[in-house]
Formats: sequence, C-alpha cells, structure tokens
Amino acid sequence: MYDVQTPHATPSADVIAALATDAAAGLGRAEAAKRLAQYGPNALHRAEPVRLWAIFLRQFRSAVVLLLVAVAGLSIVFGDTPEAIAVVAVILINALIGFFTELSAVRSMEALHRLSTVSARVRRDGALAEIDSTELVPGDVVELEAGDLIAADLRLLSAHKLACDESALTGESAPVSKRSEALPVLTTLAERTNMAYKGTAISRGSGAAVVVGTAMQTELGAITQLVSEAKDEQTPLEKRLDALGRHLVWVILGVAALVAGLGIARGKDMVQMIETGIALAVASIPEGLPIVTTIALSRGILRMARRNAVVRRLSSVETLGSANVIFSDKTGTLTENRMTVTRLDSEAGGAVRGAGGAWTIEAPAHEAIAEALRVAVLCNNASVSGGAGQPWKTIGDSLEGALLLAAVENGVDPFDMRRNFPEVREEPFSSDTKLMATFHSSENGAGGPLYVAVKGAPEAVLPICTEALGGEGSHRIEESGRALWLVRNAEIAAEGIRVIALAFKRVRQEDAHPYSDLTFVGLVGMIDPPREDVRASIEACAEAGIRVIMVTGDQAPTARYVARAVGIVNEMDAPVVTGSELRPPEQLSAQEADEMRRVNIFARVSPQQKLDLIALHQAQGAIVAMTGDGINDAPALKKADIGVAMGQRGTQVACEVADVVLKDDAFHTIIVAIQEGRVIYGNIRKFVIYLLSCNIAEIMVILVASLLDWPLPILPLQILFLNLVTDVFPALALGMGEGDASVMRRPPRPAGEALLPGRYWWRILVYAAYIAGATLAASSLAHGPLGISRDASVTMSFMTLAVAQVLHVFNMRDRGAPFLNNAVTRNPYVWGAIALCAAMLAAAVYVPALQSVLQTTALTGTQWLIVFGISAAPVVLDLSARGLRRASGSLRPR
Repeated sequence: MYDVQTPHATPSADVIAALATDAAAGLGRAEAAKRLAQYGPNALHRAEPVRLWAIFLRQFRSAVVLLLVAVAGLSIVFGDTPEAIAVVAVILINALIGFFTELSAVRSMEALHRLSTVSARVRRDGALAEIDSTELVPGDVVELEAGDLIAADLRLLSAHKLACDESALTGESAPVSKRSEALPVLTTLAERTNMAYKGTAISRGSGAAVVVGTAMQTELGAITQLVSEAKDEQTPLEKRLDALGRHLVWVILGVAALVAGLGIARGKDMVQMIETGIALAVASIPEGLPIVTTIALSRGILRMARRNAVVRRLSSVETLGSANVIFSDKTGTLTENRMTVTRLDSEAGGAVRGAGGAWTIEAPAHEAIAEALRVAVLCNNASVSGGAGQPWKTIGDSLEGALLLAAVENGVDPFDMRRNFPEVREEPFSSDTKLMATFHSSENGAGGPLYVAVKGAPEAVLPICTEALGGEGSHRIEESGRALWLVRNAEIAAEGIRVIALAFKRVRQEDAHPYSDLTFVGLVGMIDPPREDVRASIEACAEAGIRVIMVTGDQAPTARYVARAVGIVNEMDAPVVTGSELRPPEQLSAQEADEMRRVNIFARVSPQQKLDLIALHQAQGAIVAMTGDGINDAPALKKADIGVAMGQRGTQVACEVADVVLKDDAFHTIIVAIQEGRVIYGNIRKFVIYLLSCNIAEIMVILVASLLDWPLPILPLQILFLNLVTDVFPALALGMGEGDASVMRRPPRPAGEALLPGRYWWRILVYAAYIAGATLAASSLAHGPLGISRDASVTMSFMTLAVAQVLHVFNMRDRGAPFLNNAVTRNPYVWGAIALCAAMLAAAVYVPALQSVLQTTALTGTQWLIVFGISAAPVVLDLSARGLRRASGSLRPR
C-alpha cells in the first residue's frame, strides 16, 4: 500500500519516497494503471437510488393504515365486500398522495458523486497529460493553476502565490495561502497550509502537488461517509402520530374485547359478535386522519414555497414549528460570504465604511487614505469590472478584490491608477515572509524613482518600516510607535476583523530589496459582513423561545464578532469553544455536557463535531434545526431534526441533503417557515381533536347499544361513509386555516409533549359524549314514541350523527374566541365543507344507488326537524359550558 498517514507533517521529499513516485516525471502509465486497479476509481461512493416501490411501501408504515388493512381483510373474510372495497380505496388514496409528494427523496450521495467529474493535469512518464479525475491514483503528481477544482487530497510540492478557497469544506471565508513546508502533526484541518483538499478550488497562483488520497480516502470522502451514516431522524410529528396510532390500537382491541366478551357471556352468536367488532373497528379508526394530515402538510408546503422556503419532505413543515434550537453556520448563512473592507486606519485619522456602504473620512486623513488606496490598488493581482450603472464585480482573490472595491467606493479608478503606475516587477506573496510587493514606474511611465507598494501581515510590515505617514507628511517611527500599532492591530483582530498593513517607498533600482526602509501608511480592516436581515430574525427567534447557536469552521475571534453583530450574544467576552476543546458526548460528564449546552458559539469545528453537538442537544430532548450551505455542513444537515440549506449560495450537496431549502438565502425565511410550521401544527391538533371526538362518539353509540342489547343504531358502512365524508371535509377545512402572527410570541411546545396532552383527551371525551348522546336520543325516539320502521330508525340516527359531526366543526374555535367571529367562522373552506357535506348527506338519503348501499330511506319533514334539533344540541351544550367557565374566570385562551 502506498500510504502516508500524516502527509501535512511529513517533508515533501519523504512523501514522494513513501508513495514511490517521481516529483519531476510523475508515475509511469503502467504503474498508474496498476494503482488504479488496486485503489479503484477516484469517485465517491454513490447512494443507491431510492426505488419507486420502496417509496410506495413507506406510505403503509402508519399504525392507522395497518389497522385499516386489517379491517379490510376481516371484511373480506366475512363477505362484506362493499365495506372492504371502501376501506381499500381509503388506503390507496392516502398512499398515492404520499407517494407523489415524496417522489423527490434525498439523493445526497449522487450530488457528492457529481463533484468528482472534473479533469486533472498530471505528469505521466515525464510528460504533462490531462486525464479524467476518476483516474487519479496515490502518487500522481498534479499541476495546479488558478480556477482549478481540486479532484483529490494533495500534498503540495511547490506553491507560487497559491491560495485555495476552502470555505465549502472548512467554513473559513478568506482564501487560504499555501506553502510546501511540513507542519506539526497536530495542525488542524483548516490550518494545513501545505495541503489541498478534494472539492475545494484554487483561487490564485500555481503549484505542483502529489496525490495522497483518492475517493473515500479523502476528507470529502470522510464527509460522504458521515452523511451516509447519519440516520434520518424521525420527525416529531411522525413520532406523535405513531404514538397516537399505537394508543388507538389498544383502545380498539380493548373495546372490541369488552363488547365481544359481554356478547358471548349473554349467549349471542359468535359471528354476530365478530361483525359487531368490525363495526367497532371501523368506528374507532379515523380513516380520514392520514389523508387530511397529508393534504394539510402539502398545502403548507405550497404556502412556504411562495415565501421562498422549498420543503422536500411533508412532515418537515411541522418540524420547524417545534424547533427550539437552531444551529447556524456562519459563512454564507449569517454572513454574505464575501470579504469587505470596513476601515482604514492611519496616523492622521481613519476612514470607516457605514452600514449603507458610504465611507466617512476624517479630514486630516485624506492624504494618508489616498496613499493607502494607491498601495491597495497597485499591490494587487485581482481585477475589477463594472461601473457605468453596472454593479462592480471582482475576479481573483477575494481579499484583493475587497481592496479594489474599497478604492472604487472612495473614488479611485483602478484602471487609471494602474495605467499611470505600470508594474515593472512583482515580489509574490510568501507564507514565510507574509509580505507582497510590486514595483511601478513613476506616474505616466516618466523617468524617476520607482514606486514600491507593499502589503502584508502587520507583524511583518511594521518591523521593516522606518517612517510613518501622518497628517503633515512622513516622520520617523520609533520602536514604541511600532508597538502601539501592533497593539492596535491586536485590538481590531480581537473583534473578528481581518487586518493587513500597507506601506510604500521609492527606489532607483528595479532589483532593490523591497522589504526595508518602508513608510508605514496604515492598517486595513475587512470582514465577511453579517447579512443585514439576520439580527432582526434572531430577535424574532428569541421572542419565539428559539435559541440560535453558531457553529463554524472559522476562527474564534471572527466567530465571536459575527455572533455579537447579529445578536446571538451580547457580551464582549462571550465564551467561544473551539474544536480542539470539544470531546465526543460519551466522554463528557453530566456537568460538562450541561456546560457545553450553554455555549452559543463554536469555532474551528469539524463535520464530526457538528454531529456531536447536535446529538448533545437532541439527547436532552431539543428539537434541532441546522442551517448551512457548504460541503462540510452536509452530515449535520442530515442528522438534525430539520436541515435547512441556502439555495443560492449553498453547494449542491447541502441542498440535496436538507429537508428545507431557502431560495432567497435569507435567515428571515427560516422564521417564516417556523411560523408556518406552528400554524400547521395547531391546525393538525384541531382536526385530530375533531376527528377523534367524532370517532369516539361512534364507538360510544355502538358500545352503549350493545350493552343495552339494542339493534345497532348505525351500520358499519354508514360509519365508513361518515368517516370519509362528514369527518374528512370539515377536518380538511380546519387544516387550511391561515393562523396568525401571535404564534411567534409563544414558546415552542415542550419537546416531549404528546400531540394530544391529557387536557385535550378530556375535551375529546366530552365532545364525543355530546354527539353520542344526541345520536342515542334520536335512536330512542325513533324506536319508542315515533315507532317507525327499522330502516327509517337507522336513517334518523345516522343523519343525527352526521349533522352533529358537521356542526361540531364550530366547537373547534380557540378557547375564549367569540362564537360568531373566530378563525373557524372566518375560514371560507369551512363553509365550503359544510355545503359539500350537506349535499352528500342528502344524496345518501335520496339517491337510490346510495340508499341501497347504505341501507337508508327517505325521511319525512317531521323526522328531519327532530334530526336538526337534536344535532344542534352538542354545539349548544359546548357554548353553555364555555359561558359558565368564562363566568367563573377559568377559561383562558389556548
């Protein structure tokens, strides 16, 4: 095996020797073919595509659906074919809705694989050849140029002004300057300046490198493995609906066993008791629940899409509504992912860029700032385009591009400046000296001394400066003056601002040494600026009881600065935990785990550590949302209860893995999605209460009739008709409610709270008792004083139950809301559902085909008056009970 365990800590010559290759000639073609056979193609493992039948079968995992399947099977066994057909139709409708909605399931591995389809320039048999990146093998020597996408993990052999954009992998905004010297073994991934990693890009310069890792042996491959191992978490809604389904199973079995036992004890026919059990099962199962839930969530998806949040999974709509922790990446999520100059400091004063982009220059500093901008433009390899009404754009290193834009914003034309001071020599940036210099002819190319522009790290520039530019020209700078500027540099850097120093001098000879006797001009501060809308969004999160935690691969001072700027923390010295301080959750004591959960800023963290942090909070019951846009965010996006990717700046990998993709990249859209999720959850709770109270009312009717040895007031197929008509349409209308902004002024639901806590079950039982009592009262009147036929009697009780259930929708208004003006009465879908139910109930009584199937008969005017009068009783009783509670002061809005 040709392998180097720590290539960043191994001298390049030793890496070449260990890989049995040649730095000048590269591998021979025969050897490359041998290694390709040994290591396999340089391609990430592809995820197995999700098969259509698997998506379809997933729709049958619900306990409610399985109960329906069992009921259909029993109906077939006992010859109730129409009932079996109706139940099967319900199952198929629900499955087809879910199937077509989830057809675009997560295909994250395929997105990762597509990153591999690039070419590479390698040395083979001493000649330069361009090959497909999948043919790269350990030991290949690769040529690098600006714009190249790195196709494998590389150990650099030489670097000429080389810098890589590693933001997608590490989260650090600024390009990383590269060098070839060996580094300490414990150097973190983000600081391995002698390595280039698969999936990153060369932003400037050139160089040569040797391949040390391909395919799954790369850092990107490790992330791919994490994505495949990170299990999709079952969403809170799925968990709660499953729990509800399991509870219903036991209720149904218990009631059926009770009724069957009582019947057998009384000597009733076994087959008759089994048929009664089927009637109970049909009455118990809320057949409309899966359909209504699916459609309500689908409508939520459409509403969110109109507001720039694309949801890739139905249940994700609700999950955002229950989130109480948001893990947010910094670069590109909280910030704009572009370097921007914010300040220029000189001895004569400074220039500061305001929030709107306008610059303010202190009067004495004009000359010094003009000189600083000259150095910034000349000692620069980036280029700029735009103007004349077009936005300015830069090409090249983002730091150098930021310097050019700062010059443009202060009235300097880079084209004129470079034309007037043509470059004659360049001393490239070196990671050893941390300096760059350019030599330029005198203005307009005339004779005279050469102008030398220098930029670099302040700790490198200040020691080689003998003068400083002040308000009245240059003056000698003493050691104490240098020390003061270094202190100033440290103060600015502590705020998370990247700082470089500018200097210049004039020389006679082109070959003069550039780094001596310089005149110090000042410091330039630049940041990846926070997005303007983020602070208000984080304040909205705080009001809604949602905690935002920053998790970034960038440096600690930068992370703290951005966290303060956007309102995640307010303290100047807010604690920041770095990756080197983090340990896996299983290695933390209970106290250490609690302390770690209280931290709001994490810096220099790896993809694995993001997973650990999410798991740490999930273990305490938190519902975690994770936002991100880079390759390094993909595993965490998948592990979180809800993954939110940025659609514009986000990598394809992040978007494919996420549950929600923000089309506008706005953090505010997350708040919109959370609000929508909370509204949806409230609607789901309402229609579940509605459906269950209707179904339990049906159970009570059959149970009481069986205990009193009455004929069944309603028949199994009539119950199924009700569950699919008078239940589904009003419930669906409740699911269409728009909600209001007040939901964002309430805390999230407790993490462990059931879909229906105990107080809601009490309400369900009371509602069910109202409806069942009305139905039994109608049946008793029909059999007793009215003395009508069996078919007419069953039809009266059937219609009473149906109309009572339709009117029951008005009991679903919020507690404390007025009866005539509330979210239910203002919902146009509710009135449409009532009209549709009325038409279908009339058809059930008067259309001959339905009369035959449902065993109904036409009712007289008197019988209809009794039906409507008794059906209104549950609404009147609920209105009276609320009035009494309000009078006693015990009624509070939900």
